[in-house]
Amino acid sequence: MHAQETTFSKLVQGEQQFQVPLYQRTYSWQRDELRQLWDDVQELVEDRQDGRPGSGHFLGSVVLAPERVAAGGMQRWLIVDGQQRMTTLMLAFTALRDHHRARGSVKKAARINDLILVNTYQDGHDGYRLLPTQADREAYTACLDSLPKAGGAGNVGAAYRFFVAALADGAESGGEAWVDSVESVLGDCLSIVAITAAEGDNVYRIFESINNTGVGLSQSDLLRNYLFMCLPSRGEDVYRKRWLPMQELLGPAHLELLVWLDLVVGGNSRARQSEIYRDQKRRLEPLSGDEAALEAEIARFSLRADRLMRILEPEREGDPGLRAVLERLSRWGGQTHYPLALHLLDFVDEGRTTAAEAADALAFAESYMVRRLFAGLSTTGSNRVFMELPKELDKDGSPAEAVRRFLSRPRTGARVWPGDEAVREAVRTRPFYKTGRSNQRFQILRRLEESYGSSEPVDYDKAPLTVEHVLPQSPAQQWLDLLAEEAADGESPQEIHNLLVHTLGNLTLSGENARLSNHPFRRKQELLDSSALRMNQEIAAQERWGRREILARADELADRAVGLWPGPLDEAVQSDDEWAGWRELREILLAVPAGTWTSYGELAALIGTSAIAVGNHMGSRTGLHCAYRVLTADGRIADGFRWTDDRHSGDPKAVLEAEGVPFDENGRASKAHRLSSTDLAVLVGKELPEETPAASTASQTGGDEAGTRFETLLRANQTPEVAEGVLAALRFWDEQGGRQVYGKANETSCFPTVDAGGPGSSRALWPIGIYPVTGTVEVVFQYLKRRPPFDDEPMRRALMERFNAIDGIDLAEAKLDLRPSFPLEVFAAHTEEIRSVLEWFIHEVALAEARRPIDGGDPAVF
Repeated sequence: MHAQETTFSKLVQGEQQFQVPLYQRTYSWQRDELRQLWDDVQELVEDRQDGRPGSGHFLGSVVLAPERVAAGGMQRWLIVDGQQRMTTLMLAFTALRDHHRARGSVKKAARINDLILVNTYQDGHDGYRLLPTQADREAYTACLDSLPKAGGAGNVGAAYRFFVAALADGAESGGEAWVDSVESVLGDCLSIVAITAAEGDNVYRIFESINNTGVGLSQSDLLRNYLFMCLPSRGEDVYRKRWLPMQELLGPAHLELLVWLDLVVGGNSRARQSEIYRDQKRRLEPLSGDEAALEAEIARFSLRADRLMRILEPEREGDPGLRAVLERLSRWGGQTHYPLALHLLDFVDEGRTTAAEAADALAFAESYMVRRLFAGLSTTGSNRVFMELPKELDKDGSPAEAVRRFLSRPRTGARVWPGDEAVREAVRTRPFYKTGRSNQRFQILRRLEESYGSSEPVDYDKAPLTVEHVLPQSPAQQWLDLLAEEAADGESPQEIHNLLVHTLGNLTLSGENARLSNHPFRRKQELLDSSALRMNQEIAAQERWGRREILARADELADRAVGLWPGPLDEAVQSDDEWAGWRELREILLAVPAGTWTSYGELAALIGTSAIAVGNHMGSRTGLHCAYRVLTADGRIADGFRWTDDRHSGDPKAVLEAEGVPFDENGRASKAHRLSSTDLAVLVGKELPEETPAASTASQTGGDEAGTRFETLLRANQTPEVAEGVLAALRFWDEQGGRQVYGKANETSCFPTVDAGGPGSSRALWPIGIYPVTGTVEVVFQYLKRRPPFDDEPMRRALMERFNAIDGIDLAEAKLDLRPSFPLEVFAAHTEEIRSVLEWFIHEVALAEARRPIDGGDPAVF
C-alpha cells in the first residue's frame, strides 16, 4: 500500500471515479459532525482573511483500491475507508456551486462542477466523480443534477441543506470574498492522507482490518508518551508522584480536556481538541533536553487538574460566591465557559485576583449566554469568543471589567451581547419554550424563582419540577373564549394563543404537570396557589389569565432578568438593527426539505410574531430561499403570491408537485407533507422539550400510577373499540419481550420500548409514541436516526414502508428525519398489521444485537 498526503482538490482532479462499495454503510453524518467540520473550515477562512499563515487541518485518511481499467477506460477507485468525508466534501462543493449559480457567477459554478463534481465527457453514472451506494444514490444525484428533489429527506439531503444554509449565512456578512475563501479552504487547506492499495489486494479484508482494530491512543496518551520519553532519569518518580494521581483524578476524557484547555489558556485561541498532541509537542520541544523544566510543566498540569475539577464539580470550590456561579454554569451545560473559568481559578490560586472578582467575571459570562438565549441568537461562534477571553485577563485592570469590556465590543449579530431593551422585547414576544436547551430554560426559570427570596427555598435536586404552560398548548374552548375577549379586529383567539403560549410570561415551574393539564384557569389556580414557588403563588393571585396578564408578568420577569443578568457597557454600540426573528426566518427556510411545506402561522409561532407579519415580510423581501414552500394554513398558495428570486418562475403548485408534494382537487397541499413549528425547530437544530423514554422516568405497565393514568386518559378520550385495540397491541408488545415507558407531560404518552445492548451499555429503542388525548401515533424517526440499527437510513425507510402499507397511514417520505403521525383509530383498527410491524421492529433490533462485536463497540463512522 502507498500513502501520500494530499488535498481534496488534488485527490479528485482529473477524469476518474470514486465508488462507495456495497459493503460500506450508507452516508451517516448528521448535524453534529457537519457542524464540527464547518467550524474547522471557518477557522481556516478567518486565518486566510486576516493574513495569518494557516496551519491547515488534517481531515483524516482515505483508503482507495483501484479497479481494473479497460483499454482507454476511466480510472475507477473503490473507497475502502473514508467515504463519509468524501461524500461530505462533495456535497459541500455542490452547495458551493449552487450558491454561485444563484448569484449569477456562472464561471465559478462551472469550474467547481467540471473540476470537482463531474466527469464532463462521460455518460450515465460514469459522469459522477463520486458514486455513492445505491441507497444514497438517488438523493446524491438529485443534488448533483439540481433536480426538484435536491435537499430532500435523509442524511444526504440534510447535509446539502446544511451547507446551503451555512454558505448563505456566511455570505450575508462576509460577501463573495468570504465565499471564495471557503472554496480555497475546502479544496486546498484540508489535508488528507490518501492510502492506495495495490491491484489484486483483498479489498474487503482491508476494510475488515481497519474497522476491527483495537482502541487507538488518545491525544493525551501520545503527549504522556512523549513527555516521559524525554525524562529518562526522572520519569518513574515524576509519573508516580505527578502524572498518575492527575490521571486518576481526571480520567481519560477530562485529562484530554485539560491538555486542550492548557493550550487555550496559554494564548492559543485556535487550538483544536483533535490536534492537541501536535500543538503541545511543538510548545514543549524547546524543553526536551531539560528534565527539570519538563517536570515543572507536569507539575503545572497537576495544579490545573485540581482547578479543572472545581469547574467540573463546583462543590469542591471553597468560596461560597464563586461556588454558586460555577454551579449555575455547570447546570447550564457545555464547555463554553471552561477556558475563562480555568484562567480565573489560576488567578485566584496565585493571588492575582479575589474569589469575589472571579465570580463577578463569570457572572458576566453567564449573562452573555443567557441574554443571547433570550434573544434567540445562535450559539455558533460562542466557543471562539470564550477561547479568546483568557488573553484579555492578562491585561492590566480588573478581570471582571476586562470580561465585560471584551463582551461589550461592537459586533455583528453573530456575537452581539443583547442590551436591556432587546431582552425586554424578547421576553414579551419570543417563544422562550422553543429556545435553547431544556436544562437552560429550566435554569433561567429557577434563577427567576430564587430571585423572589423565599423564606423556604426549594430543594431543586429533589423536587420533580418541569416547565409548565399556564395557558395550555392545546386549549379547550373555555380558554379560547377568554382570549376572544381581548382580540382586536381581524384577530382570532387562536392567533393570540400562538403568539403567547410559548413566551416566558406564560411559563412556570411545577411538579403538577399531569394534574394541571389543559384545565380551566380556576382549577389551575387552586394547584398553583398550594405551590411552594413564589412565582406560582403570584400567578394564582390573578383573577384571569389572558393576554393582559401574560404580558404584565413578562414585563415583571424581564425587569428581574436584566437585574440578575447585567448587560453590556452602556457605550457599546450594537451594529445590527435587524430583528433577530427575520434572520431566524431565513435560517428556517433554508432548512425546509424538498417535498414538504409549512404555513405562515407555523413560521410565526416559531420566531415569535404573527402570520400576517410573516406574510408581509416575505412579500417584500427579495431572494428568500424557497419561499414558495410557505402556504396558507389550509395548504393553498397565498393570494397575490409572486416570485421573489431569480431561480424560479411559473406556477408554484407545479414546482411543489415536482418536489413530491401532492395537491387535492381543491388546490390544497397534502397535510402529511406539512411541517409544524416543532418540525421546523428540529430541522434547524433546536433542542425541544419533547418527552422521550430516555428523558423520563421508566415505568412498567401494571399497577403504577403512570400506566393507570395513560389507560384512564385513553378510555376517557377515545372510543371503547380504539382503547381496547391500543391496549391489545401493547399487550402483544409485552409478550414479545418489550415494555412500556410513559412520558411525564400533562398528556401521559406511552412509548413501547425494547432494550438493546448488554449490562453497562443498555440502550432503549422505541418505534412509536402513543398520545391518548390528541389521538395520534407518532413514528419517531427523529430519535431512531441516532440509534443502531435504525441509524442506517435504509432501515428507517423499511420501517416507513411497512407502516405505509397499512390502509389509512400515509407517512411522507420527506419526513424521514422527523416524527410523522397517523390517527389512533387507524392503529386500533388494523391491530394485526400493526403487530406485524412491531414484531419486525423487535426482530431487527435482536438481529442487529446478534451481529454486534462481543465487546459491544459500535462500528466507527468514517
